[in-house]
Amino acid sequence: MNRYEQVVSEKLERLRSQKKFNLLAIESSCDETAASVLTSEREVRSMAVHTQIPLHQRYGGVVPEIASRSHVERIGGVVRYALEDAKMSMEDIDAVAVTCGPGLVGALLVGVSYAKGLAFARQLPLIGVNHIAGHIAANYISHKELEPPFVCLVASGGHSHIVEVGDYSQFRLIGCTRDDAAGEAFDKVARVLGLPYPGGPHLEKLALSGDENAFSLHAGFNAKPILDFSFSGLKTAVINLMHNAEQTGRELNKADVAASFQRAVVDTLVTKSVNAAMEAGHGKLVLAGGVSANTVLRNRLRVAAEAKGIAFYCPEMKYCTDNAAMIGCAGYYGLLGGQSSSLNLNANPALAL
Repeated sequence: MNRYEQVVSEKLERLRSQKKFNLLAIESSCDETAASVLTSEREVRSMAVHTQIPLHQRYGGVVPEIASRSHVERIGGVVRYALEDAKMSMEDIDAVAVTCGPGLVGALLVGVSYAKGLAFARQLPLIGVNHIAGHIAANYISHKELEPPFVCLVASGGHSHIVEVGDYSQFRLIGCTRDDAAGEAFDKVARVLGLPYPGGPHLEKLALSGDENAFSLHAGFNAKPILDFSFSGLKTAVINLMHNAEQTGRELNKADVAASFQRAVVDTLVTKSVNAAMEAGHGKLVLAGGVSANTVLRNRLRVAAEAKGIAFYCPEMKYCTDNAAMIGCAGYYGLLGGQSSSLNLNANPALAL
């Protein structure tokens, strides 16, 4: 055991016994550079996020090389801002948490490298956090009373999972998309409709003025009595609908198309998630991920769950998209549960939950 490992081992033992300590969390898995300071697993002292949306808008999506460079340029300032906003310095920090996957490998490497440097320089415990586990943990911050076990729908641009959460660091994947994630499908259809990046929020806004029953959009796979789902077929149905209209000179109401597509996606997510919660029998259904900011999904999932006697939880809007507070919360529970990472921690873009 080297000097760093010996010091960190002693610190970990102390932190786990006192349970309340200051943790700095870093998130850089995609196009947000974020840092946060927590003083307990559910107490956020500060949250700083720098978004790269303006950088990627001209390309219609995230460009990995541009994202990585922006993280390099911004991460130091974002961490300093989070510390200043918490009225702390690195001398006050007891541990460091960082997203190590899944995500864009170059973007992840920036955050992991920075966190490892801080941990080594300050001789602090380090923990790598799964990004999806972070999204799930966002609900603990918003709902102090929420405890496992429960079923969680994680819907984002890169992932659509139904997860049974047995404990704070115990997860079982019980359903997932076979192709496009829900957020990815939203973005692709938004592009077909001529909407700017990021497409999801713009499509939701457009759908407000549309008729969700105007077009019947279905994916045969989603009618199967299983918990997996598919969104590629729905995306293709919209593309074909638009193409056929163009070929015949017929003008479609884009708001109707957006509303019909949104309904098809939301209906699928709601049906599968409520079925999963009923099968699990925990009486709790949780929503997480970037798509959890979609108000139609939030409202319909709540109504469907409560109609079955299932308690429903979703995070506050500020914790829906990528942020470091959720990573800190997941990291806190990981450290308290006996987990930690060595300085050999590496980015894993395909990290499984």
